[in-house]
Amino acid sequence: QVQLVESGGGSVQAGGSLRLSCAASGYTYSSSCMGWFRQAPGKEREAVATIYTVGGRTYYADSVKGRFTISQENAKNTLYLQMNSLKPEDTATYYCAAEVGFRYGGSWYGCGTGVGSYWGQGTQVTVSS
Repeated sequence: QVQLVESGGGSVQAGGSLRLSCAASGYTYSSSCMGWFRQAPGKEREAVATIYTVGGRTYYADSVKGRFTISQENAKNTLYLQMNSLKPEDTATYYCAAEVGFRYGGSWYGCGTGVGSYWGQGTQVTVSS
């Protein structure tokens, strides 16, 4: 059974930093895509950053480019999101997702546009002004 467990959320003032972690169990990193999504109250869930697990190509939402960095430690089946220069509009519940996109013909597609097949329970990030 696949489990994704996020940690590292919390409350921070604007301009501060947080690092989110996502530990994956029951899931073997293979050639696919993992990512971070977020959902603010009253808004739809949106993609924040995604990464191909092989090769490491990354995708970012325009709103976080230059401030957030997604990374992975495949040996530990762990995904990270370093968030710097946080803004109040970054306040949301952040979710880790696995298998973002789809497999076709032995390759993985949709890392920058897809949604995940597996989800963590979410971790709250609150940024105050």
